[in-house]
Amino acid sequence: MKLPRVVYRFYERRLGRFLVNELPPDKLPQHIGMMVDGNRRWAKLAGAPTSHGHQAGADNILQFLDWCEDFGIRAVTLYMLSTDNMNRSAEELSQLMGIIANLLDRLAENPTRRIHPVGALELLPEYLSTKLTGLAERTRGCGGLVVNMAVGYGGRREIVDAIREHLRTEAAAGRSIEEVADELEIDDISRFLYTRGQPDPDLVIRTSGEQRLSGFMTWQSAYSEFYFCEALWPDFRKVDFLRALRDYARRQRRFGS
Repeated sequence: MKLPRVVYRFYERRLGRFLVNELPPDKLPQHIGMMVDGNRRWAKLAGAPTSHGHQAGADNILQFLDWCEDFGIRAVTLYMLSTDNMNRSAEELSQLMGIIANLLDRLAENPTRRIHPVGALELLPEYLSTKLTGLAERTRGCGGLVVNMAVGYGGRREIVDAIREHLRTEAAAGRSIEEVADELEIDDISRFLYTRGQPDPDLVIRTSGEQRLSGFMTWQSAYSEFYFCEALWPDFRKVDFLRALRDYARRQRRFGS
């Protein structure tokens, strides 16, 4: 039996307060990777066009970022569009790119957040890559929540791009390929990742019930904790977020074992 909406909202508020009381401030993640999955299925279940699902997902991102700020989260990486998704229909991609561009405009209204593009910008339409880089430049000095926008992103491609950039840097310094190979260290790759200079994600959340990373932050997530939620992204509520934080806080993190 489905609860009336007003009753459910009361229940959700009570549960939310209970969950908040269970969250020790010193055991909250500082960087969250968020896989915003399920927009298309949400639209299909609602009998609506796919673009409505993408728009509902974009609207929920704004709420999610507010929740993160409420709990002092310092960085969020949003998996918006993967390189694998670039083979979708031209119509869907065009609509999605427009929705992402509009989301960037809405994000720009907050003067404290720093926006950072994460992905292969050359794969995106020029207007969107220009908007991303422009917003990143304008917010570079902002000291609030860091919002990494993973658009045109692929974990394997990121690693290849990092290695390529490392090789070019070393070649420009006059070093041979043999010297570079002999002295290659983990940090040599890390310093050329899209998220260079940022801590790796402590927690990766994926909505929609899927339990795989799909190439998301392949390098950075080596020691991340994972949380998989059944809710489709547009239906992801604050209480779902609180459950993820509580689950994370209860875990005993082990690095390398």
